[in-house]
Amino acid sequence: MCYYYVSQWIILSISHFFEGNGFMESIKTIIAIVHLVICIAIIAIVVLQSGKTSGLSGALSGSSDTFLSKNKSKTLDARLARATKWFAGAFVLITIVLNLI
Repeated sequence: MCYYYVSQWIILSISHFFEGNGFMESIKTIIAIVHLVICIAIIAIVVLQSGKTSGLSGALSGSSDTFLSKNKSKTLDARLARATKWFAGAFVLITIVLNLI
């Protein structure tokens, strides 16, 4: 049901863009679409990350420095974590901009 309303809102926003309803309305529409894409990207990035299963047991037992733990910044999880931070920052900024417009 929610998807129906979102799709109708997007269709109406795009139609207003082409009708010439004003420059600010078209900017709002473009920013809203970018906001939606960022939301979907954040969901995908978080789902792709692996779980941190070691938790408290890993902290108590300790871990040795292996080759893989030293190169942790080059792994896929590290890249996904970094991407999550950047997309979350962009999400916050775009949310503030949409509220101010």
